[in-house]
Amino acid sequence: MRANIIKIGNSQGVRIPKPLLDQTGIRDEVELEVEKSQIIIRSISSPRAGWDNAFKAMAQNKDDNLLDGNEAISYSWDEEEWQWK
Repeated sequence: MRANIIKIGNSQGVRIPKPLLDQTGIRDEVELEVEKSQIIIRSISSPRAGWDNAFKAMAQNKDDNLLDGNEAISYSWDEEEWQWK
């Protein structure tokens, strides 16, 4: 597919057709990289994408319990190092 370079203020840009944006998942921000005289445009993935669904699945499977239990953990350095008010 060919596209024209257009002037945008003091910069220049390329209009990306919606079908290409839909196929790549590109939304608001992209990562740009130059490699061997080519401009590479990548979508930026969210590091926490899918966490909501994973947490819901864990709750449904009753796999969301605390690992350390309910007992209080106390160390001697808690009493020596800290001043509790």
